[in-house]
Parts: sequence; C-alpha cells; structure tokens
Amino acid sequence: MTIHPQIDALEALARIDAELKDLNDALTQEREALRGKQSHLAGLDERLERSKKSTEEMERTRNDLMGELRQMSMQIERSREKLSRCRTEREANAAQRELEELRKLYRDREQDIERIEGLIGQAREESVSVNSERGTLASELGESQSDVMGRLAETEKALAEKTAEREGLVKRVEGPLFRRYEMIRKRKGTAIAHTSNGTCSACHMQLQPMLFQKLLRGDEFGQCPSCNRILYFRAAQANEPETPPEPA
Repeated sequence: MTIHPQIDALEALARIDAELKDLNDALTQEREALRGKQSHLAGLDERLERSKKSTEEMERTRNDLMGELRQMSMQIERSREKLSRCRTEREANAAQRELEELRKLYRDREQDIERIEGLIGQAREESVSVNSERGTLASELGESQSDVMGRLAETEKALAEKTAEREGLVKRVEGPLFRRYEMIRKRKGTAIAHTSNGTCSACHMQLQPMLFQKLLRGDEFGQCPSCNRILYFRAAQANEPETPPEPA
C-alpha cells in the first residue's frame, strides 16, 4: 500500500498552514499597529485634559493669591498711616513691626505668584507641544486608517479562503495521521519533514540506516528521532545529490 496520496495531502496541508501563519502574523501586526496609534492618541488626549485641569487649578490659585496681595497692599497702607500717627516710641515700634511683617508676607505672596506663573507657562508650553503631536498623529491615523482597514479586510478574506481550503485537505488525511500531525505542528510549528539522503530535512540529523531503509520502501511514515517530525522519503531533486546514509 502506497502512502503517496497521504504525502501529497500532508505537503499541501503544510503549505496551507505556513500561509495561514503568515496571514495571521500579518493580521496581528496590522491590528497591533493600529491599536498602538489609537492608544497613543488616547494617551495624548488624556495628557491634554490633565494639563488643562492643572492649568485651570493653578490659575485659580494665582488669582486667589493676587486677591490676597491686594488685601495686603491695603493693610500696608493702613499700617503706614498708623505709623505716621504714632505718638510714643512704643506705639511706633509696634506699628513698625506690623508693617515689616506685612511687607514680608507681601514679598512671599509675590514669590508664590511668580512661581505659579512659571508653572502655568510650562504647562501651556507642554500643552502646545502635546497638541501639535496629537494633530500630527491624528492626521496620520486618519490617512492610514482607511488603508489599514482595507488591508485587514483583504487579509481576513484570504484567511477565510485558506481556512476553507485547509478544511478540504484535512478530509484527505487519515484521522490518526492528522491528529499526530496537529500535535507535532502545535509544538514545533511544522510537523512533516522528508529525507532524500538519510538526513532529516528539518533538523539535518543523520537517520539510522534501518529507519532510512524503511522509509525507502514508501509504504509507511516514520518519525525523526531528533525532532519527532513525521518523516517520509522523497527522491532527491536534480540539485540535491543523493548521499547514502552512513553504515551502522
């Protein structure tokens, strides 16, 4: 009984599985690239929103401090008037201390306002930079998204066609052999290999002469003792000089 029909089916199945892997990899790569840009855009939107809220809070704080500053300015003027009306040295000293404390608080508030205005300026500069980056990314995404979606649709269509073709090939492979093929494929990525000269085409390990002779008969599959792939004999091509296995 020849196994050539099963060999043909397995070889076609292996080719389909390789194509399916490439298609799935391409599909995953396209989707990840699109999700990456969308995620980056969402991250920029969040940064802009946080920067906006932070700027608004700092502006409110600055306005409150400026209100305090105006109140202190009025208090300083009243303290100066009070100092000018002092009649005793004791009253003058107390008024002078009060005026110096108010002036110190006034300077502290001025420094606080200056520091906050610097932070507001930095936040606005960052917002401008982030907004520019967002605009560029949104433009790129808008231009490329339709192309990406088109490629995704084409890839998914090809994937569906290859999957249907694979289902037809699976029916041509005997059940136990297919289950063995699937088990090895999931572990190794590829499940079949051939030998023409006594070495495994997948792992390039030398086969035992008895195994090679059994495969030469072409009536059953073997298994590579090294990589465990399904083995069969295939005559050497014109550019593959056949070398007999080394004697035991």
